[in-house]
Amino acid sequence: MAAVLVGQFHARDAEGRIYSVHEFQDSTPSADGTCVTTYKLAIGDRVNKLDDNEFQLVQTGVMLTREPESIVAS
Repeated sequence: MAAVLVGQFHARDAEGRIYSVHEFQDSTPSADGTCVTTYKLAIGDRVNKLDDNEFQLVQTGVMLTREPESIVAS
């Protein structure tokens, strides 16, 4: 089953480092119609979603907080 990139955002750890997080969904919904969403860093490390704005790197346990969306002025 293939995963499709559906979004990306930045998250910051407690030391201020910024990570680029990619959001993927399975291209084929499960039998009940839901799609599985997974998260990975741009370099491929897996990320667990804890709540809407909190994530954790699987390998290291580092906690990440989603950065607010930037508003670009025209």
